[in-house]
Amino acid sequence: MSLRSNPLDELSIPDGTTVEEHDLVTDGDVLLGGRATVEFGVRGRNVLAGEGVRFGGDIEAEADCRLDMWCDVEGNVLVGRDAYLGERVHVGGQLMVSGDLDIGDDVDIEEGFEANGWIVIRNPMPTIVFLYVYLTQLLRLGEEDAAERILEEFVDEDEPERDPLVVPRNGTVSDDAWRVSTPARIGDDCRLHGNVRAEEITVGEDNNVFGSLRAREDVVIGSGTRIHGDVTTRSGTVAIADGARVLGDVSCEHLELEDGATVDGTMRASGEVKMQRDRQPRDPE
Repeated sequence: MSLRSNPLDELSIPDGTTVEEHDLVTDGDVLLGGRATVEFGVRGRNVLAGEGVRFGGDIEAEADCRLDMWCDVEGNVLVGRDAYLGERVHVGGQLMVSGDLDIGDDVDIEEGFEANGWIVIRNPMPTIVFLYVYLTQLLRLGEEDAAERILEEFVDEDEPERDPLVVPRNGTVSDDAWRVSTPARIGDDCRLHGNVRAEEITVGEDNNVFGSLRAREDVVIGSGTRIHGDVTTRSGTVAIADGARVLGDVSCEHLELEDGATVDGTMRASGEVKMQRDRQPRDPE
């Protein structure tokens, strides 16, 4: 993870992410910006949430779970290693921690908690805020390499590197819609439910998205992907790759279709329409 760009400046869905029976499941970390809402349960490696994040189901963290102040979890929280809960966090079910538990003031856990390691009850600085302040000071001192090492340790560099699932600040994720005011990027081999609403949208290869795509700017759909809904952009280009299929209408300013792309509905473009054919040279006889 690079410190040279804001890791929460887009909705980022890594390869292989699925929605399974109202749970959002990924092999890597889950990073949630402040005031985000996820109306699913969440399953991932490390789960890190900023201030005031709301979860509509259980949290299952294979490694650590860090919830900043005012987070609200409707279900249980199951943690494979250590848990850090900030001030006034609410958990509607049980909290089960295999390692240590660091817990702030006025935390409400309705069905009780259990930790196999140390339990520390205090009012710590929110985890993400502390990390941000610490890294900021290192960068101001010109210690960029040291800051990179700290961040690598924080995200558990011993584990195989995987892209995190990122929901930006104030984003909403539900069965109805994935709604953000930033760009959205979907990896490969994902299976998602809900309409995607973002500034611009890039969808990788071999995905199934059971919903529509709507953006202010460009929409790019990779090969082998199926969009079970309409694709709309206000002032950008829709580009559909070879082998991709849109099971709905397409409405945009400019439209680019590769040879082999399929649109089942009506195509409307106020500007240019380009049909791109594969022009590979023939083998000499």
